[in-house]
Amino acid sequence: MFPKTRLRRLRNNSKLREMVREAEVSPGDLVYPLFVDEGISAPKKIASMPGISRLSLRDLARAARRIESLGVPAVMLFGIPKHKDALGSQAYAKDGIVERALRILKEESDLTLVADLCLCEYTSHGHCGVIRGRTIDNDRTLELYGKTALAQAEAGADMVAPSGMMDGMVTAIRGALDKEGYEHTPIMSYSAKFASSFYGPFREAAHSYPAFGDRRSHQMDGGNLREAMREIELDIAEGADIVMVKPALPCLDVIREARRRFPVPIAAYSVSGEYSMLKAAASKGWLDYTKVLGETLLAIRRAGADIIVSYGALDFAEAARETKTR
Repeated sequence: MFPKTRLRRLRNNSKLREMVREAEVSPGDLVYPLFVDEGISAPKKIASMPGISRLSLRDLARAARRIESLGVPAVMLFGIPKHKDALGSQAYAKDGIVERALRILKEESDLTLVADLCLCEYTSHGHCGVIRGRTIDNDRTLELYGKTALAQAEAGADMVAPSGMMDGMVTAIRGALDKEGYEHTPIMSYSAKFASSFYGPFREAAHSYPAFGDRRSHQMDGGNLREAMREIELDIAEGADIVMVKPALPCLDVIREARRRFPVPIAAYSVSGEYSMLKAAASKGWLDYTKVLGETLLAIRRAGADIIVSYGALDFAEAARETKTR
C-alpha cells in the first residue's frame, strides 16, 4: 500500500523498464506475407496496402535477401495464378505459382517457407472450396486440400497453413502428407478464423473476391468465443502443430483464452485491414506509424501469441535495427 508500495520505482529509467518488461516483440517472432503473381514481370503496388506489392517470380530472390537481412525468419506465400477454374487446380499443380515460388526461395534463401493452403485465390468463383449449387462441398474440398498440401511439401514448403476453415481439414492434410513420407512437415492451422471486414485489402491483393455470397458458412461468427475454443481443440486433436487466430487485434480475447487453455504454439494474423488502417492514419499525420505498429504487435504478443503474421514485419524490423544502432 502507498507510500510503501510505489510502482513507479521500476519505471525510473530505461534499463529498469527493460529488466522488468513482461512481454517483448522481436523480428524473430514475425512472419512476412508475400504475394506472388504469375501474371506480372515486375513488382505491382497494392493500392489499399501502401508499401506492399505483388511480386513476380524474378523478384523473389531480392525480396528474400532483404527479409533475411532484417532478421525476419519466415515468409507466408500467397499465389495469384494466370488461370483459374472451378476446382482451383493451380493450387495443387506441380508447376503452380506457389510451387514454383517455393522452389526458388528454397534455393535462394534460408527462410522458413510457410505455404498458405486454400483455394480462394485459384478458383474462378473465389470461394475456398468445391462449389455444389451455391454452397461449399466440405468433404470434396478436403481431397483437394490434401493434394495441395502434398504439392506444396514436394516443392519445398517447410510448413503448410490451411486457412479454409473446412471441418476435418487438418485430418485430411495430415493424412495426405504422412502417406507420402512428409510426416515431419508441420501444420499451422487457421483454427479460429473469423468472418471479418478487416480482410478487405487482402481481397484486392490476392484477387480473391467471392463471385457470389460470402464466407460466413465456414468462417466463424464474430461473437463466438466458446466456439473458437472448440475449433482450436478439434484442430489440435486432428494433429495441428500450431494453431492460429485471425484477425489479431479484434480477437485479442480469443488469443488470451487460447493461451490459457492450450499448451501448443499460438499464431495470430495481423491482417490487411489492421495494416492499412495504420498506414492511412499515418498518411494523414494522425499517428506515428512506426510507434503504433510496435504497440500493436506488442499487444498481440502480450495477449499470448508466440508467432505474429504481419504486413508490417519488415517495417518493425527496420525500426528495431535503427534503434539498436543509435
